[in-house]
Amino acid sequence: MTKKERFEKFIEYFKVHMPVAETELNYSTPYELLVAVILSAQCTDKRVNILTPAIFEKYPTVFDMKTATPEDIFHLIKTCSYPNNKSKHLVGMANVLIEEFKGVVPDDIKELQKLPGVGRKTANVITSVVFNKPAMAVDTHVFRVSARIGLATNSKTPLDTEKQLVKYIPEELLSIAHHWLILHGRYVCNARKPKCFHCGLTEFCAFYERME
Repeated sequence: MTKKERFEKFIEYFKVHMPVAETELNYSTPYELLVAVILSAQCTDKRVNILTPAIFEKYPTVFDMKTATPEDIFHLIKTCSYPNNKSKHLVGMANVLIEEFKGVVPDDIKELQKLPGVGRKTANVITSVVFNKPAMAVDTHVFRVSARIGLATNSKTPLDTEKQLVKYIPEELLSIAHHWLILHGRYVCNARKPKCFHCGLTEFCAFYERME
């Protein structure tokens, strides 16, 4: 099976079986999603959704967040992974967002990466989810699942995986395909014990082919 055929079958399957796929992070503004995605690094969306209501109650806007100290934020996110770093990132993000962007979350990937705590993955999530731009964020699930299926081959880095996915997935489907891969990795193609016998992708999955 060619790589192109694998992508075609992948898209065909999810168009039918998951026509709607969205982020599982709870948010109501670009600022709130930015905070949630920064917190979600190596942390589950479920945990982030537990933490963010208290954060947004106390700091409902980026201007409120700017008044906080890292210590203030730390007490609200201490059950999250890397709370020390993320506390500093959130306060730094608020300061830079106000100083350089007048408090408005930018819709450009390069501009977003000027914010503390925002790497390429986070920037892609924001541009894709908030601004509906064609972008492919590669997190641990996307990296793993696309390699297992055979969509990204011999990839050593998230950027390499992103380039391969962007090359073969139509621009208008990039945003939803990002969620297809994440949700499949989260609930079916688990890191340690993939649920191959409950998976609808085995017909064209390179990992499953090798198992047979």
